[in-house]
Amino acid sequence: MRKMKALISGVTALACIMAFGGVLWAAFPEKPVEYIICFNPGGQSDVTARVQQKDLEKALGVRVIIQYKVGAGGAVGWSALAKSKPDGYTIAGNNIPHIILQPMMRKDAGYTTEQLVPIYLFETTPIGLAVRNDSPFKNVQDFLDFAKKNPGVITVAGVGTYTGHHITYLQFTDLTKVKLTYIPFTGAAPQVAAFIGGHATAIFGNSNDLVQHKDRIRVLAMGTEKRFKPYFPDVPTFKEAGINMTAGISRGVCAPPGTPADRIAVLEKAFDKVCRGKTFVSKMEEMGFWVDHLNAAEFAKWLAEKKKEYTDILRKMKMLK
Repeated sequence: MRKMKALISGVTALACIMAFGGVLWAAFPEKPVEYIICFNPGGQSDVTARVQQKDLEKALGVRVIIQYKVGAGGAVGWSALAKSKPDGYTIAGNNIPHIILQPMMRKDAGYTTEQLVPIYLFETTPIGLAVRNDSPFKNVQDFLDFAKKNPGVITVAGVGTYTGHHITYLQFTDLTKVKLTYIPFTGAAPQVAAFIGGHATAIFGNSNDLVQHKDRIRVLAMGTEKRFKPYFPDVPTFKEAGINMTAGISRGVCAPPGTPADRIAVLEKAFDKVCRGKTFVSKMEEMGFWVDHLNAAEFAKWLAEKKKEYTDILRKMKMLK
């Protein structure tokens, strides 16, 4: 009888621990994950997240809710993430070089590069210089010849300041010694719409946008080391055109500072599964993206290397001491 009472007491105690202490042992995640996108719907960050969403929900076992926090070249969203609860339930897409350049060049970006904890890097869009089909500029030399004779007349559409497009513009004008007028938009969707609609002479555009609108535009140069095949095999690189630069934007996902390592690991594993899947790879490549696979540790190391690279670029242009 005593043994039976002891057994019942033990089972009851275990049930109480599981009921009341289960929160300490709860599997992660057990509620929806908020995925912040820092640019307009329809842009690269949004398109990527939408391709990931369903498979990410399967991998995590919970809903993934996409939220938009747009402005200041992405800084509004990254500032919000930096202040979010570090429990793994709030993550954000991050763009490189934006998250490196903004804290370097702005008095108060609202966040630091180091506050955005790397989870996974999954894609890159090389940047190209393009004009519409009706443009008189047939090649980069035509573009430069006109720009030198007409300083500031050519308008170029980009996204934000101290972003991938902005640093491309800064490098391009520094190396070619021409004066252009840079027009920053809040995201790639309004940027491309304005350019196609004739509200800017040219665009520093992301590869997938250039691919999407290739029948309506003329790409003058691409920011790749080699020609961007199979999409624009006849388009020279900036280097081939005599401008010693490459240009592109890489995208990944990050968490708030202080997020537990075990939760980062869960998110990292889920993104790795999704981003190596046939659905993600095929859709992204079809649209003109390059697919990347850097885990949290590799992403952190790569970020440190890119920070040094962009520090050197800004110092060379005498924009940073």
